[in-house]
Amino acid sequence: MFSLLEGKLLLREFQTEDIENKVKWINDAKNNQYLHYDLPLSVEKTMIWFQNKAENRLDCVIEYEKVPVGLIGLLNIDQKNKKAEFYISMGRDDYKRKGIATESTRMLLCYAFEELKMNKIYLNVDEENDAACKLYEKIGFRQEGRFLQDLLHRGKLINRLRYAILKNEWGTV
Repeated sequence: MFSLLEGKLLLREFQTEDIENKVKWINDAKNNQYLHYDLPLSVEKTMIWFQNKAENRLDCVIEYEKVPVGLIGLLNIDQKNKKAEFYISMGRDDYKRKGIATESTRMLLCYAFEELKMNKIYLNVDEENDAACKLYEKIGFRQEGRFLQDLLHRGKLINRLRYAILKNEWGTV
């Protein structure tokens, strides 16, 4: 069972008992503005996803002082090319803007580079998601590209940005 502990912060592997929180957090309009899920998310569909999820991913719950507050993970873990896609979503409003997302991201990047031996961690983010872009840049991600009219989201074609951080850049920020 995967877990990383640092002070009051724990990243632990997503489990069946986390499904209800995930559904509640993703369905919350304050959280899903920039998420590209088929909404509303249901417990039943999420259970099916959990039982059949791909092996090349790591899905974790962020706990702060033993309270589940968000989700974080790596998708498309590619051992051959030494890269993975990063995601994070803070679920509880009362735990946002407290540095938890920043520290959780640092912890997971450290694991990805040091334990999984990844060379590159990347992500795609909606161009209008300023808070997320600021977080990624603060951590050391740099913008690699811009995808124009990349996704149809809520009836509008949106631009997305590609960010990445390389192992040799990690820790230099």
